[in-house]
Formats: sequence, structure tokens, C-alpha cells
Amino acid sequence: MTRNFKKKAVGVSIAAAVALSSLGLATNGPAIEAKNKKNEPTNVIMMVMDGTSAGATNLAKWYKGEDLTLDSMLVGGMHTHSAESAITDSAPAATALATGNKSNDKVVGLLPKIVNTPGVEPVAAEDVYKPVANVLEGAELLGKSTGIISTSEIQHATPAGFSAHATHRSNYQDIAEQQVYQGIEVVLGGGKESLAPGSTKNARVDGENLIDVINENGYDFVESKDELMNSDSEKLWGSFAPSALAYDFDRQATKNDQPSLAEMTKKGIDTLSKDEDGFFLFVEGSKVDWAAHANDTVGIISEVLAFDAAVKEAVEFAKADGNTMVIAVSDHGNSGITMGNTNTNSSYPETPVSDYIEPLKKASMTIEGALKTLKSDRSNLKEAAALYGLDDLTEEELTKLKESKNLQADMTKMLAQRANIGYTTGGHTGEDVFLYAYGPSKPYGLVDNTDIAKTMAEFMDFDLEKTSDKLFVNAKEAFEQKGYTTRIDVTDKNNPVFVAEKSNTTIELPVNKDVAHVTQNKKTSTKTLEGVTVYNGEDFFVSKEAFNLSK
Repeated sequence: MTRNFKKKAVGVSIAAAVALSSLGLATNGPAIEAKNKKNEPTNVIMMVMDGTSAGATNLAKWYKGEDLTLDSMLVGGMHTHSAESAITDSAPAATALATGNKSNDKVVGLLPKIVNTPGVEPVAAEDVYKPVANVLEGAELLGKSTGIISTSEIQHATPAGFSAHATHRSNYQDIAEQQVYQGIEVVLGGGKESLAPGSTKNARVDGENLIDVINENGYDFVESKDELMNSDSEKLWGSFAPSALAYDFDRQATKNDQPSLAEMTKKGIDTLSKDEDGFFLFVEGSKVDWAAHANDTVGIISEVLAFDAAVKEAVEFAKADGNTMVIAVSDHGNSGITMGNTNTNSSYPETPVSDYIEPLKKASMTIEGALKTLKSDRSNLKEAAALYGLDDLTEEELTKLKESKNLQADMTKMLAQRANIGYTTGGHTGEDVFLYAYGPSKPYGLVDNTDIAKTMAEFMDFDLEKTSDKLFVNAKEAFEQKGYTTRIDVTDKNNPVFVAEKSNTTIELPVNKDVAHVTQNKKTSTKTLEGVTVYNGEDFFVSKEAFNLSK
């Protein structure tokens, strides 16, 4: 999208909120409070620490030895349930946060089919799996610059929820292509393998090289920290790993060439804030969730602290700017992590903080990083274990690890026992999570995850439902009402195309792209649409402007 760098007049709006006093929470003091009046332009920085329970942030605070930046922004709590479960998957969680709609397990940016959670409104049969607009798409329509940043593959469930639409979160083929054609100005993270053909798991199978498209669209395509920091381009695409980026502790220990989440966040803000119309930036600390699934206490701390450093960058910008809303939240809990386990059933009143923290401080790497140093014959097992904080192994412990059939699980359990850390599961959990926010019109109180999207949209002055109506119209129904005959061309099964024909006019709408090919009297032209074309396996959904392309 071309930026006009002209400020618009936008009316003042007030986000619906619940009084903080009902939760016993205090408001931020005047020293860190942003301006209350909404001026021009408005910016939003939405930050998600994936799969982070309150026990994780609490432990990270004790490990750091002082309050987190997040602690100064605590304003309430958030419900996380999906349309079908009290315990959500990241895909419907991201859909709720980005679009204001509950959805189903694994579904990204589409309305649900199954609705059985109490209090969630059912969806009409004709709207099942219909795409719904996200706040990034709404910001783009306003002429704002946009960005997505993630420490996972950029195509992973949570960044996908803010930038794409798919019936399953694992469909990196469609998600990656939509992201490339969304017109996003800054994209930083992992996932390079999904951008081009190859032999790896998530390499493209449709024959398209999206890196070529990225370069043709004027991005500076960077692959290292130095390249990122040295770029002065207004359009940045950073692909720093084939899949996910390294855990932050491992990044520091190995001194690899990947940027930290804080560095990516600052660069993203510096780049996007050049747009006088304002910007929307999404940032995810992805791998707290991954570490929590593995019950990797060190990994959890690594990623909470890395995320908190990124939050600091966002808040410092917001303080100086005075008209930027920053929201930070977890999309759901994970692992049931606690300070205290069966070791402390009776000793907890006199167990000092050091008994939890000192065993963890011995680790210089996460379990993933430590095991990457392990030789195939395990001859350096002691050294690898020491990297994870397991020094001074007893003969019994060493034998157990040498004979282990699941070394990762046994090492994480051993360290958790030494540090008196408890876990209840290797999966997600259903508790409410803390809500952190800063800036004008910020949300506060106890809210639902769907309220977050609505608050951001209101602050930026657009309506999500109207945006959905503009970007996602059922192509078959709308074209046939105009007298066209329609079909889906699956000659190339990996690149289906919606085709509408009437007399001497043919309109072709390729899936996942923001373009339409219009042929009239044997002359073909290509038009750029306001949004990407989405196929949910049954119907195509296209931008409303596609129905007025023929002369």
C-alpha cells in the first residue's frame, strides 16, 4: 500500500473498561502515564508472550532480582477460552485477540464451526469458516504502516492470527503467501524455509519463490542482526532462521548472528514510526510456550526476560510519543508452573528464594541449547548437563541420564527437582492471565480476549465488522448475482484460482494474493485489491472492490 504521509482527523473514542478497584489493582502513577487525550496519529503495539502463566513471570522476576517492566503495566486480567474449550490452542487465541471473534482449535482468522463453550454466541451455518478481518488489515486500510515480529517462524499460529486466514495453523503454504501479499511493511522473525521451494518440511510445494516477490516489492531482505541494524529501508523483511529463532539464553551463549526480540522490536518501531499516519505493530515472544511444553524452567525464564526487554523498548517509545497504546498479554497459560513442589509440602514457609533460584542460575543454556552440544555417543554428557545447570551429578544421576530414553525430559525434571519447581502438565492450561497495558485508551479490568481486538480497532478508529464486510465477500454468491458464471480452476492444485466469466469479460482471482487478472476483449490487465483472496476449502472470499473491476 502506498503511504500518503498525510495526517487524518479521527474522533476521540473511549475503550470500554471495568474499574480497577474491583480487582484491587492500582493505576499507573503520573510518572509513567501517557497522555489521556487521543491525538493524531494513533499507534498500537500489541505484544503477546505465548503460553505464559503467572507462575512463569513470577519466577522470572525472582531470577532477575527486580520487578519486570511488565509489572509497572499491570492493569487487569483476561479470559482465554475458545469457542469449544476452556483451554485454548494458540490459533483460536490469536484469532480472538486479532479479530474479536472466538474460533476453533487450529483455526486461524476464520469463524468457528463448533461452539459449545458457555457464553459464546453460535455462528450461523452460512458463516462457518468465513474469514474475519484482523486489526492489522484494518490498520492497512487506514493507510497506517504495519509490522509483525516473532521469535518463532513468522508463519506460526500467533503471528498468523494477526496476518492471515487458514483452516489449519499448520498450513504454512497459504499463511506465508498471504503474509507476503498483505502489504506489511516490517516482517521480522524465522520461517525462511516457507518462502521458497526446497526439500525441508515447510518448504514451498507450489513452485513459487516468495523471496523473489519480496525483493520485487521493494523490501530490504535481511538475514542477520548486522544486516537488520544497518538497513535504513522503509520496508524490511528479516528471515533469520529456516524455522524458529534460538532461545535467547542460547543466542547469547553461542553469540549467533540473530537479533534479540528487543532489537527487532526497536528496529520495527524505528522503521514504522516514520509513517505520519501512524502504525500497528504486533510482537510475539513465541518460545515461552515451547519451553513450557517441555517443562524447561531455564527456557521459560530465558524467553520471559527476552520478552520483557522488548516490552521496555515499546514502552519507552510510547512514553516519548504520548499517543501510542501498548498492550502486552499471554494468549493462554501453559504447564502449570509453580515455585514450590512436593519437596516443599511442609517446608515452604522457611524455604528461601535462593533455594529456587540458585540451581537455575547455574545454567547458561536452555535444554535445547545444551542438548545440541551433546555428542551422539554421549561421551560429553557431564559437560552438556552442566550447561543446563546440572553440575555435580551423583553416580545415580549420571547413570540415569546415560541410560535415559528421553534425555530432555529427564534433565528438565532433574533440574526442576533441584530448584523446587512444580509442573502439572506438558500442555496448555485454562486460567485467566494477567493483562498489561500502557497509553491512552488502554484496556483495564477483567476482560475477554475478544475485547482486546475491539479496543485496538476503536483506538485506531475503524470497525472490525465493517472491515470484514469490505474485505471478505463470498465470491461465488456475489459474482453470480451480477450475472457471471463461476468456477474454481484447480489445474494447478497448489494454486487454485477463482474464475468469473460473463460475455467478453473474465476475472481471475488467485488464492492468497491481493491481485485480480481481468481480461476484456482479449486484453488482460492486473489490478491490485485492498486485501488478499482467501479460500477455506469450500468457498472463495474476496475484497468487495473485485466486483467492480470490469468496465
